[in-house]
Amino acid sequence: MVSAEIDAAARFRQLPLGIRLREGATFANYHAGGNRDVVQLLRASLSTAGEFIYLWGGRGTGKTHLLQAVCHLDAAEAQPLAYLPLRELAAWSPEVLDGIEALPLVIVDDIDAVAGLAEWEAGLFHLYNRIRERNGRLLMAGSHSPAAVGIVLADLRSRVAGGIVLQLRALDDSEKAEALRLQARQRGMEMPEEVAAYLLRRCPRDMTALFTLLDVLDQASLAAQRRLTVPFVKEVLPNI
Repeated sequence: MVSAEIDAAARFRQLPLGIRLREGATFANYHAGGNRDVVQLLRASLSTAGEFIYLWGGRGTGKTHLLQAVCHLDAAEAQPLAYLPLRELAAWSPEVLDGIEALPLVIVDDIDAVAGLAEWEAGLFHLYNRIRERNGRLLMAGSHSPAAVGIVLADLRSRVAGGIVLQLRALDDSEKAEALRLQARQRGMEMPEEVAAYLLRRCPRDMTALFTLLDVLDQASLAAQRRLTVPFVKEVLPNI
């Protein structure tokens, strides 16, 4: 890494953003279901210098999980990167983008959080151009397609649409059950099929809400030293 890259990496790490990656957000911990080809393309494309990828999908499809999985993967390979969750940074100045083009990989999450904000859109447009000049890699994600995500700046919108565009689709109920059981196993719990089926019948169907309930069940199971059963779930979550 050249000196400028080291300095840029150091500046980014020193920013008081309070950003933390979820420990469990790995590729091994993501149930792809019908998105298997998308995940394979994402992993393959990220190894190519000069690549730009835009990943999109609705709430609960796992965009942030996959972006953070890339972070964990590159960190394990000692590859420096910048991860920018714009939903957390929208109140900041776009100056946080300055200099990070020196890093081999820049990941921008929740682009829709700043869509329509002129300064942020201009900042992202110029960041894209600086990364392309250095033949770096840029990965962005949003909740809608490039045409529908709400970007006003035409030049930025065309850049977002001009790379590799990957769409994540919502899991069906059987895939959601498998995703829940996978997450439970990763936490050291065994979730029987009937428990997963009960949660899907009684709870909101999006994965974000289901994983939040799994956090509650995980803590309760550890505290009570009890297995996940339907009666236990009813005790812990009596209002679902």
